[in-house]
Amino acid sequence: MLSPLLSSSLGSLYDCRMDNREGLVMRGINNIYTVLWEGNEYLCRIKGKLLSGLVNEYNPIAVGDRVLFTPDLMIVSRLPRKNWFSRWNVKGLCNQCVAANIDILAVVASVESPPFRPRFLDRAIACCHEVQPLIVMNKSDILLTEEEDERFSLYHTLGYNVIAVSSKTGENIDALRTLLMGKTTAFVGQSGVGKSTLVNTLCGSNEPTGEVSGKFNRGCHTTNHAQMLLCDGYIMIDTPGVRELYPPHGDPRQIEQSFPEFRAYDTECAYPGCLHDEEPGCRIKRLVEEGKILPDRYESYLRMLKSLSEMSPEWLQREKKLPRRGEKYKVYDGESE
Repeated sequence: MLSPLLSSSLGSLYDCRMDNREGLVMRGINNIYTVLWEGNEYLCRIKGKLLSGLVNEYNPIAVGDRVLFTPDLMIVSRLPRKNWFSRWNVKGLCNQCVAANIDILAVVASVESPPFRPRFLDRAIACCHEVQPLIVMNKSDILLTEEEDERFSLYHTLGYNVIAVSSKTGENIDALRTLLMGKTTAFVGQSGVGKSTLVNTLCGSNEPTGEVSGKFNRGCHTTNHAQMLLCDGYIMIDTPGVRELYPPHGDPRQIEQSFPEFRAYDTECAYPGCLHDEEPGCRIKRLVEEGKILPDRYESYLRMLKSLSEMSPEWLQREKKLPRRGEKYKVYDGESE
């Protein structure tokens, strides 16, 4: 018997018209996808490595996607996503969906080794599309500096759920587990923050973990592909650690929407649609100067805008090589850069 949570994630199991099966993607490596259907896992492929109608994507299928596949284990279509977490893939020069159809995006940071980098958290939040972020500070047995603590606490002030935990001491692990109950949660973070260790602690699994590089004080990649773990009462998706994270290419106003402190003053700017950069009469810039918006958050925002403008020429160059809308698009193999 499937749990109610898993049954809800899978939805209907049959497409009666085609006798196709509707399954849940748990893993994907080199164009081979592990799909869960009726409590069993099946290794499926995209038929001919092509999916019709999907363009400008590094990977047309991500962990958490619901797909239709044939009895001979060929994936024929991806069902609509309710939400997703995606990023710009620098090597592939296109957007890459990391996880789809999730309830929570747990962005994991650490106090040190690697050090706390709030701008990474800002970027991770900007990569969310219709997903509620949860900010998780791991290694809480080590104290933040006063400045770091103020920056971390700001996320709570802005309305985000935040929690400080320690896989080493067990601090707040039960509280975090309570937040995850009945939900599907994807865990993302920089290499070395202890994300996979935290996932192992929460799920009782034994996924590979690694040490932090002493020379560079940063993590080494141990999780090399996203994978779904079925836990007792909740579902988790462990994703590869990254060193750099870029928001997906698209409308820059999507980035602005990830800054709640901007939204309340949007209508006070001199020009509708102000991006709070070089426009005259920008209310947000005045608030930064007055100390009512944290300058580091504003700088974080400007850097994300700049990253969009820098990737645009490559994007346009690549777009000319892509099939026209409605044509089939070749899949790029691989899960992480």
